[in-house]
Amino acid sequence: MQLSIIICSYNRASYIGEALSALYVQTAPLGQFEVFVVDNNSTDNTPEVFTTWRAANPNGQFNYITETSQGASYARNTGAKLATGQWLCFIDDDAIAAPNFVENIIKHINSQPTVVGFGGKIIPKYIPSEPKWMSFYVSSIVGNFDYAPNATPFENGKYPLESNMIVAKKVFDQIGGFNTALPGVVGTLRIGGEGKELFYKIMSLGHTIYYDPSIIVHHVVEVSKLTPEYMYRVASGMGRGERSRTKAISNKAYIFKVIEYFLKLGAAIILGIKYALQGNPAKTWPVIQFRIDTLKGLVGK
Repeated sequence: MQLSIIICSYNRASYIGEALSALYVQTAPLGQFEVFVVDNNSTDNTPEVFTTWRAANPNGQFNYITETSQGASYARNTGAKLATGQWLCFIDDDAIAAPNFVENIIKHINSQPTVVGFGGKIIPKYIPSEPKWMSFYVSSIVGNFDYAPNATPFENGKYPLESNMIVAKKVFDQIGGFNTALPGVVGTLRIGGEGKELFYKIMSLGHTIYYDPSIIVHHVVEVSKLTPEYMYRVASGMGRGERSRTKAISNKAYIFKVIEYFLKLGAAIILGIKYALQGNPAKTWPVIQFRIDTLKGLVGK
């Protein structure tokens, strides 16, 4: 098996069926990949949705397993342990893969024989529509990601996002998988950055990580759920993740990160003023609030 696709799922009964159906109708033959849905303690009817979907779509290798330790890092690691593919692809349970998603992953693997990790484009699918206050600088919260117009190596510390990333299993196992000290969402608390640390470990081994914009998923974003509480949880979770990651390196690394975040807050204030002067006042405060919230998470608030 060349490719194993791992979907960490938590209370996404409304979307998991669509995510699976997008993989079922890929341009690549079903025999070229397998899928693992890892249920991370869902309390909705996700298991029933999968059972019904699978009965209607019996071909290919689509598996459903459970991981009771809460957090995406635990779930993804469990899926990776069971995977038989030489490559691991991680996507979210509300990510809808483009029809040629698998085909283009395999093309990238075959055209880059020395590559061990890469990622693709993530396009937000706003329901019902993109809010007026959303800007490019805030949209990373909802997974918007388009690094470059052409396939290229990541530079300057950039890396793929968790909902569309591919890693060679041998390297994933070599570095020990995802750090469960950065579990993602646990209850109402978020400690993010698990993908960043994973790729930083791979880069530290001397490998180059690539971006390929032809590998596309559409990430569902329910606008009604983008409340201040949700935005704070995600943004502060980014900061908490960086706090954990940098403190594990050294206090000096953590202090440098605090300084960096203060500089980014200053840049956000300038950007917010620019939006106001350009006649887009709705975008002003969210871009500033985003940086305030990430800073709060970083300093432990």
